[in-house]
Amino acid sequence: METALTRLVGVRHPIVQTGMGWVAGPRLVSASADAGALGILASATMTLDRLRDAVREVKSRTDEPFGVNLRADAGDAGERVRIIIDEGVRVASFALAPSPELIAGLKEAGVVVIPSVGARRHAEKVAAWGADAVIVQGGEGGGHTGEVATTVLLPQVVDAVGIPVVAAGGFHDGRGLVAALAYGAAGVAMGTRFLLTSDSTVPDAVKARYLAATVRDVTVTRAVDGLPHRMLRTELVDALERAGRTRALLQAVRRAAGFRKLSGLTWRRLVRDGLAVKHGKDLTWSQVLLAANTPMLLKSAMVDGRTDLGVMASGQVAGVIDDLPSCAELVERIMKEAEEVRERLGVSP
Repeated sequence: METALTRLVGVRHPIVQTGMGWVAGPRLVSASADAGALGILASATMTLDRLRDAVREVKSRTDEPFGVNLRADAGDAGERVRIIIDEGVRVASFALAPSPELIAGLKEAGVVVIPSVGARRHAEKVAAWGADAVIVQGGEGGGHTGEVATTVLLPQVVDAVGIPVVAAGGFHDGRGLVAALAYGAAGVAMGTRFLLTSDSTVPDAVKARYLAATVRDVTVTRAVDGLPHRMLRTELVDALERAGRTRALLQAVRRAAGFRKLSGLTWRRLVRDGLAVKHGKDLTWSQVLLAANTPMLLKSAMVDGRTDLGVMASGQVAGVIDDLPSCAELVERIMKEAEEVRERLGVSP
């Protein structure tokens, strides 16, 4: 199935595996790429040396195109961009809008730039700055999310920009892919669906929590870092929502100290990254610290399997997923179902 996305990045199928912190590592990314999708490596939780090693590991596992996701507001974003360029990575994706300078530098080096956005005005901005495509995530998506549903946001963005648009938020099967194409998208991006595969390194017990969840068990909370964050409702989320300001600050300092030790960041850098997330919002100091060390909360669940100490970012779609196929099986199934739907509708390829 050829679309503007497959032509732009050189993949076989118009499917993107998103860059999820602690989840989208070399094993998942290479499996997604081999399956014909665009696998995206999550770099925000990696040191610079680990990022370079991870990129090289993916390249040793697959010859297919893949991308790297990074935070545009990170203090070392320029150094991460240099690694992407030096290592010949095909795609750079961003969780926040990259600056015109970052976009220009990547494009000059031949790297395809695909930012993720949650609003039409943000899509228009990055398109004007030279982004090659954009991933637009509706409110159903995991992680930080807006309130506008994908079915409303997607056609808004498609009509507003002249670059390929990839739809994210609520997709998990071939029916969704065909629906996104009907809206004018060039493909779909999925996080939770790829997290719940046999190629994902997330502990089995954590995957079981996702599989057991209903759509009502996936909630949006601001208690983690002051921003709307979609995740599975757990005891920790409940505790964070009940905690008073003093208790929340103490918890945040303790977790921030753990993340600082793990990442090698200084306290100044940790707080600066947290303030970058603030973006003028009225966050408490505990929320600023939590914004800086949310990766530590994710690691506790996604790597260590401690769902009592960590959080589990999740798209609403977790409530309708009930199996753990390999990436190859998943992509093949999605594409087969998409073709069947198009034939039933009488839509030619």
